[in-house]
Amino acid sequence: MSSQVIPTTESSSLYTNLEEMSTTDLLKNINQEDQKVAKAVQKIIPNIKKLVDAASKKMQSGGRLFYIGAGTSGRLGILDASEIPPTYGASPNLVVGLIAGGDSAIRTAVEGAEDDPNQAWKDLKQFGINEKDTLIGIAASGKTPYVFGGLQVAQENGVLTGSISCNKDALISSVADFPIEVEVGPEFVTGSTRMKAGTAQKLVLNMISTSLMIKLGKVKGNKMVNMQLSNNKLVDRGVRMVMEEIPELDYQAALKLLTLYGSVKKAVEAYQSK
Repeated sequence: MSSQVIPTTESSSLYTNLEEMSTTDLLKNINQEDQKVAKAVQKIIPNIKKLVDAASKKMQSGGRLFYIGAGTSGRLGILDASEIPPTYGASPNLVVGLIAGGDSAIRTAVEGAEDDPNQAWKDLKQFGINEKDTLIGIAASGKTPYVFGGLQVAQENGVLTGSISCNKDALISSVADFPIEVEVGPEFVTGSTRMKAGTAQKLVLNMISTSLMIKLGKVKGNKMVNMQLSNNKLVDRGVRMVMEEIPELDYQAALKLLTLYGSVKKAVEAYQSK
C-alpha cells in the first residue's frame, strides 16, 4: 500500500462543521453512514465464507480460534470471545481474544502497545498456539504492527490465518491466508474508526463465531441448547426449550430435568434415550 495514498479509514469525513449541527442532524447523519456498513459487509460474504469453512475444519479437529487486535479492534475481539462460553456452553479456551497492552488495555489505552510487532506472538505462545489453531488479526487500518507481526509469525509456523480490516489492499492482508477487507468509507468524525469500522468488524465477528458454533453443533434448530444457565432468565428460557422438545413435560418436570443435566441438549438427549 503506497504511503502516498490516504487509507479510507483516515480520509476526511463527508460532513463538516459537525459542532454546528443540531442533535437531530447529528443522529440522522451518523445513522446515514451506519446504513452503509451492512452493505459493505454483504459484498465480502464470499471471503468470510472461505475463512469460516477453513477455520471450521480446524476446530472440528480440536483446534482453537484466536483473535488479536489493538484498541477498539482488540476490544471487539475480546468481546466476541468472551460471549462464546455463556452463549454456547463452550470452554473459555476455545475462542481467545488478545489485545495489545494486555488486559489493562481493555479499559485504558496503553501507550505504544500496538507498535511492537513482536509482542503478539509472545502473547500467543503463552496459550501454546500451534498448527491446529486459527488466528484472526483485527485492525481497522490494516497496518497495526502488533497485528501484522502476530499474523506473520503465525503463518510462518503453520497456523491458519485470517484478517479483518477496513481498507483495500491492507498490509495485514498480505500475511493472512483468508483476508477480509470491509471498505466502509470515511468515518463521520474523521479517523474515528470506533464508529463505522468498529461496527463492520463487530458484524463480521458475529458472522464468523456464530457460524462456527453452529457448525460445531452448539445450536439445535435455532436455539442455544448449550447455553450456560447462569441466571433466572436463562433458566426459564431453557425450561421452555425443554418443554418444546418434550411436550409431555410440564414446567416443573422440565425444570427438574434441566437442573439435573445442566443443559437443554443433555436434558433432552437423556430423556429421549430412555
